[in-house]
Amino acid sequence: MLPEPRRVAGVLLAAGRSTRMGRPKQLAVLGGHPLCLYAAQALAGVYAPLLAVIPPGEVGEGVRAALAGLPFAFAVNPHPERGLASSFRVAAAHLPPGLDGAAFALADMPLVGGAQHAALLSAFQATNAPVVMAAYGEGDGAVRAPPHLLRAHLLPHLLTLPDADHGPRRVIAAQGRAALTLNVPAALLLDVDTPEGLAQAEAALKERG
Repeated sequence: MLPEPRRVAGVLLAAGRSTRMGRPKQLAVLGGHPLCLYAAQALAGVYAPLLAVIPPGEVGEGVRAALAGLPFAFAVNPHPERGLASSFRVAAAHLPPGLDGAAFALADMPLVGGAQHAALLSAFQATNAPVVMAAYGEGDGAVRAPPHLLRAHLLPHLLTLPDADHGPRRVIAAQGRAALTLNVPAALLLDVDTPEGLAQAEAALKERG
């Protein structure tokens, strides 16, 4: 008998302050669409339910509008200046009960697609590892970065993360060798923080055709 599919939420972290971009990067136009839509679509093709953490005010409303065609619920991070960890806290406080896990993705990483999320979910379904995370590249030079998939028992730990401009490193590190790492192409590791990064993403999308 096949194991029962696990219920894993997809979380889009889209409350960044865009200090290096000079304008709201979530809404920067990439390939004719708002930047945040790419990561949102990748999540939506794999996970359910879906949650987007957004900033307050006009930018948050812009993200809502950009994702209007996708079944996201929304949670406002009232203090995005406290760093990425604050968005993890907000997400953990707003996720519904009864989940088996949650996968977290950044709104400024448009090259990570549904195939990468499907690989994470498949590995989680097969192993029930406490953490499944991406490593960009191979060998010692591989860079660990979102998306991260955390088993449900770890989600309450996110509520107590201290302010920081990174994710739940301590929570992940505490899992030791039980955490599972999947290698993905290094070329996908592009977070759009600057106009130059946006231009790189535009070029990468054109190469894909």
